[in-house]
Amino acid sequence: MYKHLLTLGTVALLTSHTYALAGTASSPTIVPSSAEVSTDNSARPLTLEQAWHLAETNNPDLRREVARESSVRGEVADAHAILWNNPKLSSERIRRDVSGAAGAVETRREWNAGLEQTFEIAGQQGYRRQAADKELAALQATIAEIRIAIRYEVEQRFVQVLALQERIATETVSLKIIEDTAASIGKRVAAGEDSRLDGNLAKVEAVRAKNQIGLLGEQLIAARSDLATTIQLSPEVLPRAVGDLIAPGYNVDLANFQTNMRERPLFSALRNREDAARSRLALERASRYPDITVGISTGREGALAGRERLTSVTLSVPLPLFKRNAGNIGRAATELAQVRIEREAALRDSEGNVYAQWQKLQSLRERVQALQSAVLPALEENQRLSSKSLQAGEISLVQLLLVNRQLLEGRRDLIDAQSELRQTQIGLMRIAGKAGAVGAH
Repeated sequence: MYKHLLTLGTVALLTSHTYALAGTASSPTIVPSSAEVSTDNSARPLTLEQAWHLAETNNPDLRREVARESSVRGEVADAHAILWNNPKLSSERIRRDVSGAAGAVETRREWNAGLEQTFEIAGQQGYRRQAADKELAALQATIAEIRIAIRYEVEQRFVQVLALQERIATETVSLKIIEDTAASIGKRVAAGEDSRLDGNLAKVEAVRAKNQIGLLGEQLIAARSDLATTIQLSPEVLPRAVGDLIAPGYNVDLANFQTNMRERPLFSALRNREDAARSRLALERASRYPDITVGISTGREGALAGRERLTSVTLSVPLPLFKRNAGNIGRAATELAQVRIEREAALRDSEGNVYAQWQKLQSLRERVQALQSAVLPALEENQRLSSKSLQAGEISLVQLLLVNRQLLEGRRDLIDAQSELRQTQIGLMRIAGKAGAVGAH
């Protein structure tokens, strides 16, 4: 009678815990949710949007580039001035002592004032303005690319924390089942109804489950620390990720991803840098032509009785006989070639990465679907059948424990596959220049 009641009680306990763990085959959510499993009161609840905001606010690379924008805008303002060269104003005042008749000395006070202006020719001013405008556009695209990179890294680390929290939630439920089962088997062993071998197996299983949770807890601390470092949080308070491991679905084909990839801020920045380098090369080539300096001056000279007013116009042109700006032209040509090579290499690499990530994404979707629709339902059915078999005395509690362990491993596989799927989605959106779109909610 004691054996029968103990067995029925254990079956009821195992069944209730396993159903709470398993859920339904179509639902990817683990119960309890990741938002509820943390018992660390010092952990700071953090959503993905909050993490993005903190990272963009505190990231030093982004702040440096944003600060550099003032410098580039100043260069644009200078380039768009009416003339590149400032006018030159000159003045001269002369005191002249002239010896006259009978040794008399006459003092004459003369003055002269002039204005000079240097004019560029061969379209230099237009090339300079084009280069400055393109540099500003390249910087703005670079800032946008840095924001995408920041969001990509933050979401990666955020998902790592989410996955570990889900794993700990699953392992915690499993540990409760294992501990209750071990306690039941211990009572049966003490009553002489089960062997010591069964009791030892149950104890070992419970210790292994505790060790697994401890290992996951250590990994979670490291993952939270990495996330805190990325978003520049204080190291004393680690973040607790709040959200869903599965990102909202999206229907975008490979061709659209490849099109979006070519329009990402990185390639916009490289195209603008290439245009700026091309304009600078044209500017250096045009600089071989001499600038023309035009001047006008006026002044008064001579004695008081016969003072003359002089007005003159000057035109000066340097002769480019020896220095032909070859060094600057060579450096500008080198810069243009380097930027073009960088853009072509980045485009080629991104095209290959998009295709590889897309293929991986399809494989992971199939794996997750198989786990949700075929593997887990079969394991859940095995658990139900095992519970009935235990009640009928056809299997032992240890065998039921093994079936529950298989179900737990199936849940582990699902969480790992969902995490890898989310990471692949993030990587694909990153290559397409849309990091942060996946998982936003």
